[in-house]
Amino acid sequence: MGKIVRALSEDGGVLCSAINSTDIVREAARVHGASPVAAAALGRMTTAASIMGGMLKYEGDTLTLRINGGGPCGTLTAVADYRGNVKCCVGNAAASVPQKADGSLDVAGVIGNDGTLTVVKDMGLKEPYCGQIPLQSGNIADDITAYYTISEQLPTVVSLGTVFGEGAKIEAAGGFMVQIVPPISDKAVKVLEENMQNMESVNKMLENGLDPEEIALKALAGLGGDILDSWEAQYYCDCSRERTKGILMSLGKAEIERLAKEQEKTEVCCHFCNKKYVFSADELLKMLKE
Repeated sequence: MGKIVRALSEDGGVLCSAINSTDIVREAARVHGASPVAAAALGRMTTAASIMGGMLKYEGDTLTLRINGGGPCGTLTAVADYRGNVKCCVGNAAASVPQKADGSLDVAGVIGNDGTLTVVKDMGLKEPYCGQIPLQSGNIADDITAYYTISEQLPTVVSLGTVFGEGAKIEAAGGFMVQIVPPISDKAVKVLEENMQNMESVNKMLENGLDPEEIALKALAGLGGDILDSWEAQYYCDCSRERTKGILMSLGKAEIERLAKEQEKTEVCCHFCNKKYVFSADELLKMLKE
């Protein structure tokens, strides 16, 4: 299980959400059989989407985060609900690029930076909200920071990290997001800028064993930060045989007839959890009657 924590400044003008997403990222890497650098990219995506999803208001609300930067890993997608439960998929989980000069994984290199970041919020309205910006760096954290500034006009700082141990084992993962709520206080901006400069990297804080509460309060130091609430989140795919059947039926009569005629069994694989659903030709023909 992951853990999400929210903290608020004394004046109510600055909100920080922090997460320990270690178990979530490990499961994402396991499900997709990801290379270390692809696992790091998926880790940042799921961590960010979980935080962002946890900011939704109502049960049934969902958030989709999608990045296509033209890099070797292809398109990355993460979907989270209002509690931060998240699932993800990637075009090429085996993608690999050379490490950076300092020996660290080149996440921006495997993602690329010639493309877009898209955020879709489905909040039960007639049409979902969709925001899109050109990628700034492929670093994910920087791109999400830019998204909130450009698309939602909310001054935001995002920091994400995944710590790898011996044998490319994921030791820890997490991150935080700080947002200033209008009307924007110049004092809050100054204090936050100082805090961001003085804080260690997320990876370093995770290595030192800091929990989400400690990270959130560090980000709000000098602003009278206090913990609002906390809850657990997990890697969770809500696919089912019934939903998969609905997807098949949406293909239309001609395509279902073709599948039933050409093969005895049709297999559908979920991109988020790799679970396979098998439908016989007879079942497909029965769908036509329905």
